[in-house]
Amino acid sequence: MIAFVLRRLAHGALVLLVVSVATFGIMMASPGGPSLLADPKLSREERQAIEARLGIDQPATVQYARWLGRAIRGDLGHSFLYQTPTLATISARLPATLTLAGSAILLSLVIGVPLGALGASRPGSLVDRVASTGSVLLLSTPAFWLGIMLILVFAVQLRLLPAGGATTDGGDGALADRVRHLVLPATVLAAAGLAELVRYSRSATRAALAQPFLRVARARGVPVNALLWRHAVPNALITVTSVVGLQLPRLIGGAAITETVFSWPGMGRLGVEAALGRDYPLVMGVTLLVSAAVVVASLVVDVVQMALDPRIRAS
Repeated sequence: MIAFVLRRLAHGALVLLVVSVATFGIMMASPGGPSLLADPKLSREERQAIEARLGIDQPATVQYARWLGRAIRGDLGHSFLYQTPTLATISARLPATLTLAGSAILLSLVIGVPLGALGASRPGSLVDRVASTGSVLLLSTPAFWLGIMLILVFAVQLRLLPAGGATTDGGDGALADRVRHLVLPATVLAAAGLAELVRYSRSATRAALAQPFLRVARARGVPVNALLWRHAVPNALITVTSVVGLQLPRLIGGAAITETVFSWPGMGRLGVEAALGRDYPLVMGVTLLVSAAVVVASLVVDVVQMALDPRIRAS
């Protein structure tokens, strides 16, 4: 197990290196520069002074070598836009993204797995048809459109939930207020993941129910619910674990649209702001952190699957 983890970590370090090179190359190839230089009132000398202060007056290879040397030591540089350490800027936004992503994955698990299991146990039933149709609709619906529709219905028309932000301006930040602000963005972010979990858990549960030992148990009079929840669903969790592992990095890094629609102060929105402002250190930091989340999530999923299925450990 230890050797396996060490090999995966070494592979992950190589992946992060490749991602950093690709991201830096794309930034350097993009037209324009940091938004600090967009002021038309700046003279040529002032622009050159700013470029020298930011360290972007050197060749791209020199800039990347300097960034990599600092990154290895845990220093991701300073944000051009916020004039703060990149790591501190990301750390300030990370809790909001983790809260949103964690709520979304919990919501999709609590709803998606039971719906998929019930549909698998009763093929063609009303629950199965509703779950299958709903999953297709959710997978086909763009996140930004769903977010706007929920805002129009629940915030504008019904006035039940706030339209954006993490807390009420001027409020005390109480838990109830935070939960009310979390409902709509978490629902939008969970929509696609929920649909995937319904489909995969239904398929995995049906495959488990078709196993010979479960058919024999059913023939001996074991109740269907006992077979479903005690045997079929635990076997299906191996597949569900893989799906959740693939969703985690996407939820953390791909929450930019949802966070932008709902003005959620998370890392996804921070990445959008950094890209629009050509904030090179911040773009590199956000990309590196999301890539690290992919590597760690993949490793955690593999370890959990090895713990759940002895056959994987043996192989």
